[in-house]
Amino acid sequence: MTSRRSFIQIIPLAGALALCARSALAADTPAVDPKDPQAAALGYVTEANKADTAKFPKYAAGQVCSGCQLYSGKLGDATGPCAIFAGKHVAAKGWCSAYTKKA
Repeated sequence: MTSRRSFIQIIPLAGALALCARSALAADTPAVDPKDPQAAALGYVTEANKADTAKFPKYAAGQVCSGCQLYSGKLGDATGPCAIFAGKHVAAKGWCSAYTKKA
């Protein structure tokens, strides 16, 4: 039988394993392909300075995915999740026409 003390010692280990598993799953998240129909319609590019300013005049220098309200990646990460592209990661230095400056 497991004592209460043993159980309390196991809890932090279980939490650490759960966090590692979550990180591993996040690492397997696919990146958005700029040729994907939705990405192409929004003008998504992996490098913001390559945005088509003729087709998307809303783009302004300095706008990048990591500075957008829809981006939920961590500061300093190369990629992160975006509310527009569910289940996929976007480049932190990328851009699309859905860009909305973080408050």
